[in-house]
Amino acid sequence: MTRGLELYASVSRQAASRLVGAGPSGWSGLAGVAAPLRYVEHGDPVVPGPGWVTVRPRLAGISGSDLALVTGRVSAYLTAMVGLPFVPGQEVVAEVQESVTLDDGRVLAAGDRVVVDPAPGSGPGTGDGRVGDGRAGDGRAGDGGWARGVGGGGWSRVMLAHRGQLCPVPATLPDARAVLVDPLAAAVHAVDRARVGAGQRVLVVGAGAAGLCTVLALRAHTEAGQVAVVAKYPRQAELARRFGADVVFDPDGAVAGVRRATHAMRVSPRAGGAFLLGGVDVAFDAAGRASSLSTALRTTRAGGRVVLSGVPTGRVDLTPLWARGLELVGAARRGAAPSVLARAFALAAGAPLDGVVAATYPLTRWREALEHALCAGRLGAVRIAFDPTVAL
Repeated sequence: MTRGLELYASVSRQAASRLVGAGPSGWSGLAGVAAPLRYVEHGDPVVPGPGWVTVRPRLAGISGSDLALVTGRVSAYLTAMVGLPFVPGQEVVAEVQESVTLDDGRVLAAGDRVVVDPAPGSGPGTGDGRVGDGRAGDGRAGDGGWARGVGGGGWSRVMLAHRGQLCPVPATLPDARAVLVDPLAAAVHAVDRARVGAGQRVLVVGAGAAGLCTVLALRAHTEAGQVAVVAKYPRQAELARRFGADVVFDPDGAVAGVRRATHAMRVSPRAGGAFLLGGVDVAFDAAGRASSLSTALRTTRAGGRVVLSGVPTGRVDLTPLWARGLELVGAARRGAAPSVLARAFALAAGAPLDGVVAATYPLTRWREALEHALCAGRLGAVRIAFDPTVAL
């Protein structure tokens, strides 16, 4: 018998969940009531064909994209490609349940630990988000599967994965670090896409897991000059500095802070937010909100580059993009360089990540877990995860 969390179709709950997701952080206590999510028991999943294996998640992170999906904040562009019911969870460290030979010839024995890559460079797609009898969508839409952008399947006791998704975990790497390989890989890819030049000024808007991992990747893989971070909470600011940020601004002071740091000119229109003539060379929207993208657009110099590293939600005025000739770069991890995962594993092993996974929950306590994850920043946490191996 397989147990897991299943996102299902419910017009009323989806509407209520969107309301909670758009509300203030104090509304997070309603997440468990509103979310169209349920704890289910099904028969064990059936392997669909050669190359597919059964794995048992040991830890599964609650990522920003998972929360956006559960709270209904994702664009219809993505929801149109998600078959319901669907099992969320794209950040997964798991054990393989049988011996499997990988594409490069390495052999994994039953019980070996792996990271399940939601965006492999080859293979027939990704984990299909199935629990039990496979009633969730099969993840094989169009150009290789929606799950390359959304991912899923980890919030369960058992999931299916293709051998092309399996990345062996070194024996010396703890689960709490291995489960961060996916957000680290996303950050490495986003930094690659940003093409940051030596000495260029960079702004990272957002200091959750995506933003903090971006700072680590910038310091490890570029010769960026000053790196500034927009962080909402004290713990986020502390970690941003530890990970390599030179200066940290709060959201309300971001435009003024960048102005001072870059000696730009501030312009305040009659309506709308102030913007800069000048600013940083490259900005990352790592929060995935309209306000964070707006901040990135308004603080980047003419001809500069804005990178979307968080899952976009909400609407924003794109006039600065047009008026100032900005380059807008999407950074979903598709077709990433083969070295991305290797660099992510290196960061997972060597970066100061202790305590980034602040708490773990059994699947049965999913309401508490969601509430904790939705207000993680305010509570001084970065990543909350499920431990599917715990029964209660």
